[in-house]
Amino acid sequence: MEQIKQYWQAYLTTLPPDSPVRNEQYVAEQFGDNPDLANSLGKLIVSRKKTATSSALWEWEAEGQPIPKVGQKSIVLDSHNQPLCIIETTEVTICPYDKVDARFAADEGEGDCSLAYWREAHWRFFSRVLPKIGKSPVLDMPLVCERFHIVYVNALTHGK
Repeated sequence: MEQIKQYWQAYLTTLPPDSPVRNEQYVAEQFGDNPDLANSLGKLIVSRKKTATSSALWEWEAEGQPIPKVGQKSIVLDSHNQPLCIIETTEVTICPYDKVDARFAADEGEGDCSLAYWREAHWRFFSRVLPKIGKSPVLDMPLVCERFHIVYVNALTHGK
């Protein structure tokens, strides 16, 4: 936890003293639902190949959490909860699974970046995570589709 706070503080030192970001809250989280996925998705984000992500709206509702908002900052963590980079959310939409388009699938940056790959990989993912909240994937399930960009990477430790 201390390392995450230090990473945020290092980011703040890159900003002007009067930056409003200094008063913002942030979240720190891994992407995916297992260590290998957290590491592979984290690498895609740091490489800037992955600039979008999606999650089931039902998960946010089950956890009682508000969905991300434009401008939100997130510290992306690897499987050991080590900070990889900081991203800023640039767009949030709710979209049914079966209406996600090829551009969004490409922006997710996974596999061959095709819509076919995205659908197959995400169906497997939702088939793993949704039963934990008593749901099953369906074609029109609402997804939180989020786009983001990197605002900070510590090049010395994570510029791999």
